[in-house]
Amino acid sequence: MTTQDAQLQAPPAQQQAWPVRVEGLTVAYQAKPVLRSVSFHVQAGQVLGIIGPNGAGKSTLLKCLLGLVRPDMGVIELFGRPADQVRPRVAYVPQTEAVDWDFPVTVFDVVLMGRMAHLAWWQRPSRADRHAAAEALERVGMQDFSRRHIRQLSGGQQRRVFLARALCQGADLLLLDEPLTGVDAATEETLFALIAQMAREGRTLVIVNHDLSVLDRFDALLLLNQRVVAFGPTSQVATQENLRATYGGRLALLDQADELLRRQRIDADA
Repeated sequence: MTTQDAQLQAPPAQQQAWPVRVEGLTVAYQAKPVLRSVSFHVQAGQVLGIIGPNGAGKSTLLKCLLGLVRPDMGVIELFGRPADQVRPRVAYVPQTEAVDWDFPVTVFDVVLMGRMAHLAWWQRPSRADRHAAAEALERVGMQDFSRRHIRQLSGGQQRRVFLARALCQGADLLLLDEPLTGVDAATEETLFALIAQMAREGRTLVIVNHDLSVLDRFDALLLLNQRVVAFGPTSQVATQENLRATYGGRLALLDQADELLRRQRIDADA
C-alpha cells in the first residue's frame, strides 16, 4: 500500500469515532525535522505497530499523542478531540529505561496511580479505587507481587504491572513504548495475550516496536522514517520493499524480516 493510498480520508462523521487521527504532523528540533507531514488513523479495538529505525521519530510521535511535544504543524485528535481534553482515556506504558526504579513504591502503589487521572489533587483513592487496582493486578497475573518493590521484579513483570496500571485507569487508548525489549519468549507470549484481550474488549493500542519477528501480531502497521513510508493492514504493509524503504538497507534487521516473511508464505501454502 502506498503512502497516498494509506492517507485517503474517511467522511468527517467517521473521523470523529477514530481513537487516533493524525494529519500532516510535522515536528522539528532546533530547525532539524524529526517528523515530516505524518498522517494516519487508528480504529477502535485495533492494535497498531509503529515500526522504524532509531531516529525515525517513533518516540516523538508518542510524545505528541500524549501532548508532551507541541507539533510545528498538523492536527492530532484523540476520540475526535484535542489530547488535553481526553487525558483520563489515554494511558502510557513507558520503556523500562525511562522509569526511576529507585523510587520507593510497591507494585500495588504503581497500579493504584492509574486512578489518579480521575481524582482531584486533594482527593485520596477510595476503597473502590483500591479494589480496581487489585482487580487489575489479578487480570495480569501479578496479584501475588502487590507488596513487592517495583524494582524487585523482572522486566516482563514490570511491563505487566504498567499494563495493570492502564487497566486500573480505565483507559480506552494505550500507548506502549517498546514493551518487548529484553523479555523472553514466554513473557512475550503473555504480553501479547494481554494486548489481544484488551483489543477484544474494545481498547485501542498503539505500540512502538523494534522486533520485526512479531509483525504478524499487529492488526495494522505504520512504517515510519521521519515520514510515513507505508501505513495500513499488516498483510499489505509488511513487504520486503516497504521494509527496505523504511530501514534504508540495514541488513541485519531486514534479513530477519525476510526470514519472517518466508515462514509466513510457507505456513500459508501448507
